Amino acid sequence: MADDRPALPPLRDVIARHGLAASKALGQNFLFDEQLLDRIAAIPGALTDAPAFEVGPGPGGLTRAILRAGARLVAVERDDRCLPALAELSDAFPGQLRVIPGDAMQVDARAEAGNGAHIIANLPYNVGTPLLVGWLSAAWSPLPWWSSLTLMFQMEVAERIVAKPGTDHYGRLAVLSQWRSDARIAMKVHRSAFTPPPKVMSAVVHITPKPAPDDVQLKHLERLTAAAFGQRRKMLRQSLKGLPGALAALEAEGIDPQRRAETVSVEEFVALARRLGQV
Repeated sequence: MADDRPALPPLRDVIARHGLAASKALGQNFLFDEQLLDRIAAIPGALTDAPAFEVGPGPGGLTRAILRAGARLVAVERDDRCLPALAELSDAFPGQLRVIPGDAMQVDARAEAGNGAHIIANLPYNVGTPLLVGWLSAAWSPLPWWSSLTLMFQMEVAERIVAKPGTDHYGRLAVLSQWRSDARIAMKVHRSAFTPPPKVMSAVVHITPKPAPDDVQLKHLERLTAAAFGQRRKMLRQSLKGLPGALAALEAEGIDPQRRAETVSVEEFVALARRLGQV
């Protein structure tokens, strides 16, 4: 069967032609390995005619992989230098790519990409975590507006997202990522795959939402984890004493107040947050 996808110039040629040196100020690190990029774009599953959203496409390496997979993609890029290269991709994939110049922190992703979008991005290191927290904090009714998150992070951030209780990386980000979602490291990426190579290893995290537990509000979970992990080396009876209703919730759930936050499971935090909502 013939491959009817457009023939594209090598990414290195595109970058050289447009003079696109990676910007340290924008947290840019480019990936050139097209097989690797295709593997990342395959993580969400079938993308044919599916809505997708990308942050920081840069010269368009991952962008072309997402387009090859058949998605209808909205990409947000704040580096004006990259817009001509992305315009070439728009021409190569008619009707599949819309580029929004601007800052992803200021863009309403839901309004631009639409419900059911797969968010796929090699996130700029300096905005990755705030963007993730924003997507995880979306309204669930019974699921969020996005279908999945496939995101590249520094390895340390990836480990914090998927961490289990009792580990050094377990904290607020793990609870936020896992209380109504499944999070896993889908792929590790060596620093040498990037240009310029970052100082640390990276990983692609894949997050899929599931219905939120009944009678639990995000605001109560956030207050609880902020207090508990804000003084993570202290016993819960100390770290939670300033949060109204928290110590009573511990007692009601049979959780030993001498435990520390890093030993409390996601399910236990959810149960405590449910109790706080009843105060």
